[in-house]
Amino acid sequence: MEHLLEVRSGPTNYACEYNILQTLETKLQTGNIQKVLFVHGEKSLEVAKPYLPQFEYIEALFTAYNGECSDTEITRISQFAVESNIEAVIGIGGGKVLDLVKSIGNKINLDTILIPTLASTCAAWTPLSVIYDDNGAYVRYDIHHKSAWITMIEPRILLNSPLNFLRAGIGDTLAKWYEGNALVERLEETSVCIDLAHLSAKQCKSVLIENSMQALTDLENGSWTNALKRVIETNIVTSGLVGGFGDQYLRIAGAHSIHNGMTKIPHTHHLLHGEKVAYGILVQLVLENKFVELEQLLPFYQSVHLPSTLADIGLTINQQAELLQIAQFAVQPGEDIYLLFPNITVDEVLKAMTELESLTTNYVK
Repeated sequence: MEHLLEVRSGPTNYACEYNILQTLETKLQTGNIQKVLFVHGEKSLEVAKPYLPQFEYIEALFTAYNGECSDTEITRISQFAVESNIEAVIGIGGGKVLDLVKSIGNKINLDTILIPTLASTCAAWTPLSVIYDDNGAYVRYDIHHKSAWITMIEPRILLNSPLNFLRAGIGDTLAKWYEGNALVERLEETSVCIDLAHLSAKQCKSVLIENSMQALTDLENGSWTNALKRVIETNIVTSGLVGGFGDQYLRIAGAHSIHNGMTKIPHTHHLLHGEKVAYGILVQLVLENKFVELEQLLPFYQSVHLPSTLADIGLTINQQAELLQIAQFAVQPGEDIYLLFPNITVDEVLKAMTELESLTTNYVK
């Protein structure tokens, strides 16, 4: 192992229970916090509001974010928090809101509390933020020195979340195995923490393959079941443990680089983060020549409606200029695809996407 392994296991406190948000004021008082800032999306606050406590002793301010976790937004809200003498920052929303709050807390050294309204990423667990520009194009990811203080999941909030966000979370979390395992296969030796991360990545895959179809059905029916809870906690908790214990050795690789390339193409902007990553998994498997695994995975993709063809991501094989752009951005200097393929080229990525299209088009009935 050439790089220092830094383990950040996750939030100091975590709970997934009905009425858990009613304990928030007590926890803030225990931390001697008297003034907080809620950062939220408009829809996320609306969905969470019925379950938020009526503070008696805590002063709370609220501010909506602009839709992106960008450097501009981090600076804007950080300045507001400092000027308002805020003592802790609370994020209510999906991955971008929670990533934004983690960045703000680490920038101005405040504790953060994360309340996810979606189960589409592990953002509620990991000390990491994905940074985009103000137009939604990927810029970088930042690994923070400080994890969240508290993560709270109110099941009834997630029961009001859109189906496609849970599906996207399934796609993003599957990558924990397909990227993480590919990285571990290249290590000459591991450590206990890397082994724990590897086991967590394997657990992600097994739980999702077994429970995802039922969980999506249960969410659509508004039923809080064991299958739904297992998938949600896998997307958030187990997924977060992979990067927390494995650090760069199991964090991201080829699939996320394909995702990053896709963010540059307007045709794919209708897709959520995890849907782009799911497509990236398949491209990575082609690049690895793991065609047996690819064929084993395709029935699952069909069953939960994850994207596997160019039509699914808004493109066709004839749009070579757009496919070339994705490939070019996926192999930009610094991209994590180089962790798997140190000598990867634009042509190889483009060829893999073309080969994948042939395979999936023939497979899809």
